[in-house]
Amino acid sequence: MTNQPNPKPWLKFYDKGVPATLNYPDATLNDVFAETLRKYPNRLATRFVLRYILGGRVMVGGALTYSQLGVLVERLAAALSKLGVKRGDRVALMLPNSPHFVIAFFAAARLGAIVVNTNPTYTARELKQQLDDSGAETIVLLNLFYPRLKEIRAETAVKNVVVAHIYDTLPFPFKQLVHSRQRREHDWVDVAGEPGVALFDHLLATTEPAPAPAARPDDVALFQYTGGTTGVPKAAMLTHRNLVCNTLQVRAWLTSGVEGGEKVMAAIPFFHVYGMTVCMLYGISMAAELVIVPNPRPIENVMRIISKERCTIYPGVPAMYIGIVNNPNVAQYDLKSVKACISGSAPLPVEIQKRFNALTGGRLAEGYGLTEASPVTHCNPEFNENRAGSIGLPFPDTEAKLIDLSTGADLPMDGNPDTIGELCIRGPQVMKGYWNRPDETAKTIDADGWLHTGDIARMDADGYFYIVDRKKDMINVGGLKVLPRDVEEVLFTHPAVLEATVVGVPHPERGDDTLTAFIVLRPGMSATADEIKAFCKQSLAPHKIPRVIEFRTELPKTQVGKVLRRVLVEEAQTKQRAGVA
Repeated sequence: MTNQPNPKPWLKFYDKGVPATLNYPDATLNDVFAETLRKYPNRLATRFVLRYILGGRVMVGGALTYSQLGVLVERLAAALSKLGVKRGDRVALMLPNSPHFVIAFFAAARLGAIVVNTNPTYTARELKQQLDDSGAETIVLLNLFYPRLKEIRAETAVKNVVVAHIYDTLPFPFKQLVHSRQRREHDWVDVAGEPGVALFDHLLATTEPAPAPAARPDDVALFQYTGGTTGVPKAAMLTHRNLVCNTLQVRAWLTSGVEGGEKVMAAIPFFHVYGMTVCMLYGISMAAELVIVPNPRPIENVMRIISKERCTIYPGVPAMYIGIVNNPNVAQYDLKSVKACISGSAPLPVEIQKRFNALTGGRLAEGYGLTEASPVTHCNPEFNENRAGSIGLPFPDTEAKLIDLSTGADLPMDGNPDTIGELCIRGPQVMKGYWNRPDETAKTIDADGWLHTGDIARMDADGYFYIVDRKKDMINVGGLKVLPRDVEEVLFTHPAVLEATVVGVPHPERGDDTLTAFIVLRPGMSATADEIKAFCKQSLAPHKIPRVIEFRTELPKTQVGKVLRRVLVEEAQTKQRAGVA
């Protein structure tokens, strides 16, 4: 593979004030936190928002200043140290968005330990797999999740268990209110008397801060599990330097951000690297107030909080923005405080972007990234032109190129729209590698440091990139290749379509794929499969028209709103075998 210099035509389309290159400090995440604490000790750091039905709607919240948050981080770090946690040890966090997550993350980082982000919805089997692979000996989790750990704990290396309760950081009387409600409504798991279990709030109350070993910028800070480009679950090793660099890249990109003056809507999960970097780490580096929402569902919960708290920055996923613009009650909420949003994790329909911008007066820009890049590599400008269907421009200090899908050779970066290849990335945010998987690392990061994303892309003459699709999602229809996004963009323009996902279902006899569309209709609207096909025929070649249309009330999604195509394919194959379809 050649290592030709990238001409970077995109630089001239950067917003005013966004530099081509940044000065990155030789710093850890602890240093970033300490700097914010030094400059803004009395600024609100977190506002925790819970929504309960207690004879009506009640917003229950608790706030911590950066000074208070800093003390709690130091106390928990000292407590974990007493439990034996040291530099390089793995500490699993199985927590919803909450102050606990922020405290535990920075406490582990303070000790030079490695955080293992763990999805709270994991089953006991999935939890065991991740604990075994990571080698985590300590886990911090919500009491409601403890039964799943208990089921498999004896089969793991876990020595230390720290159990948190959702009300731990709430002030009086909210703490008692939530505690009483949980016990009364059977939303409760009692861990009293469980061996080897420490309580989060007890550790904070009884442990004094103590000096901690210094982490180094090139130490691994995070194990973030991903299917990556090959589909095999593995931990991307992200260093302090990776995460600090990507956080500063996000800061530089959002030029409207005012240090010490923003409120970040933290509704996407911190346990996902997108939520961690673009919400939590960006917010803390900006001395912003993190408005923390443990559960954004229903979407009216998000609208109500934005309206009440006057949130200014709202990182999200397309499903959230789709839910807002199509909500029949959206006019009841004042969303004009929102000035900047980055949409990630899945393609953002152009129609949704236009409607959201008109609704809020802010700027919703589609971005792109992947776990292995901490995660953001591209984004549309905050103020300059946002191009329909584009993931935008590479971040400062981020190189991007296309390689031939068959040979791996570099393709000319001349803006020819017919030049399509695998997108490769190189920059300071690219991971160290996969934990204990040198072969997988070698397949993903080449000898010249290029990260092979597994995404098929093109670049226009101005350096705007477009994801055509994932290599593994390409659909073979009678020997012709169909890219799901081509079909989905057309479906989203149908007036009755709320959500749409297109997959290829392998046909057991023909040897190719059956192009299948799963559609959720707007409330109160109707459409038939024949009507949808006729609509597609106006804009798509015959082989791109879905052969099967299936209407659903909802689509299966991950915690961050990404549609689970694999699940849809498996369900369709089950129907095939049963002779239903």
